[in-house]
Amino acid sequence: MYGYKCEYCTGIVREKIVAQEAFKYKKGFVILENVPIGVCDKCGNRYYSAEILHKVEDVASGKCVPDRNELIPVTHVG
Repeated sequence: MYGYKCEYCTGIVREKIVAQEAFKYKKGFVILENVPIGVCDKCGNRYYSAEILHKVEDVASGKCVPDRNELIPVTHVG
């Protein structure tokens, strides 16, 4: 699935399994764990498959029940 040229530099996008990846979705966030993503080996740009993005949407919309919920600290700057 990966192994193609990065659209931002001359690097190659390679698969990497990350422990946690946070996705902003509408007015909230979804965190996926042990997720395979594409990462450029030169600039670090991240790429996500349609399957991963559908999973984010399913969790955010309530179609899929999350394994757990986490509290996220929020503060105002300025």
